[in-house]
Amino acid sequence: MPKIKLTARAIDKLRPAPSGRATLYWDSTLRGFGVLVSGKTGGKTFVLQRDLPGGRTRRVTVAAVNVLKLDKARERAEAVLADFYRGIDPKLGRRGAVTLKQTLADYLDARKSLRDTTRGEYRRAIEKHLAAWRDRPLREITPEMIETRHRTIAAESGAATANGVMRTFRLLWNFAAERVPDLGANPARRLKRQWFPVPRRERYVSAEQLPAFYAAVAALPNPIHRDYLLLLLFTGLRRREATGLTWEDVDLRERVIRLGAARTKAGRKLDLPMSDVVFGIFIERQRLGRERYVFPSDSRSGHLEEPKFALRQVTKASGVRVSAHDLRRTYITVAESTDISPIALKGLVNHALGGDVTSGYVVMTAERLREPAQRVCNKLRALCGIAQVGGANIENLPNSALYSAAQRL
Repeated sequence: MPKIKLTARAIDKLRPAPSGRATLYWDSTLRGFGVLVSGKTGGKTFVLQRDLPGGRTRRVTVAAVNVLKLDKARERAEAVLADFYRGIDPKLGRRGAVTLKQTLADYLDARKSLRDTTRGEYRRAIEKHLAAWRDRPLREITPEMIETRHRTIAAESGAATANGVMRTFRLLWNFAAERVPDLGANPARRLKRQWFPVPRRERYVSAEQLPAFYAAVAALPNPIHRDYLLLLLFTGLRRREATGLTWEDVDLRERVIRLGAARTKAGRKLDLPMSDVVFGIFIERQRLGRERYVFPSDSRSGHLEEPKFALRQVTKASGVRVSAHDLRRTYITVAESTDISPIALKGLVNHALGGDVTSGYVVMTAERLREPAQRVCNKLRALCGIAQVGGANIENLPNSALYSAAQRL
């Protein structure tokens, strides 16, 4: 294809090729800019052409020669070239320039089954830790930016947070790549060998600590906090599974806690039988007032959200410092020590039963789990120094009203 210095006079002299085929005349000044002359009509069009990653070529029509003057066409071509250099394909329009903020919104809209907690985690990752990138087109976010920000988040908020934020970004990019051709390689791939090691947490309430811990929980001045922490200790429920409990989830007649799949982290429904202590907790909750939520609060959600204040009080009184999830680890540790079957243990804490053929056939009902649940409860009660329900020392328990209620019913 011929190359000439494009001027208004030179363009005016361009004529159709005798062969009848369209001819492209490249500008010797601005690379990729030229005039396409039709071989049939003689019509002339300003065009811009660039190579894309992967060996493909993209040609963009700037304007007809009789519509736009040369200097304006050149300015427009330079703007389009700038987009190309930033990795933005003009022919993809809005899709090609989709921002991180819009990608997050599109992803959340497309994934209707996501739990509210997961949606909140994704929003926090973008809106808190990647706020400076929210309005950037995805194509403008480079591997170098990912690498630097990953390290900065780790220094500010910890390695686990940094990994989580970048895994959220990776997820959103892959979602966009399924819808935007030529988006390119995910810049988070740069972290392939740079993910921070995050040691698995092992903190729990040991057997030696349980009496002091239980006594401190039972002595909490706020009965909602008290009963909530006791429920975590005696069921192994996850923090949010317990905070959001409604009375519709509590079947006192059958003595079963019923959580739908959408309410659990595992995405599996959970029918958890109540031990006598757990049943007593719910009876005490009812006695103190029955609202929609088992653990009501004046928070925006209407229920208890964070037990951190209560746990700080317990730490001050007992010297035992744990999180809500540490109580789940405590329950599982004690449950394992009772020698219940591994499948029953997994059923109690709603873990997957296993990938082997036999496990796939096991149906773990609430009644099947009732005896293991009570066995774990009995062990916990003994470790905490709680007398057997109905025993002579019932009135001496720190939370005697709770267990007296269980005894009556």
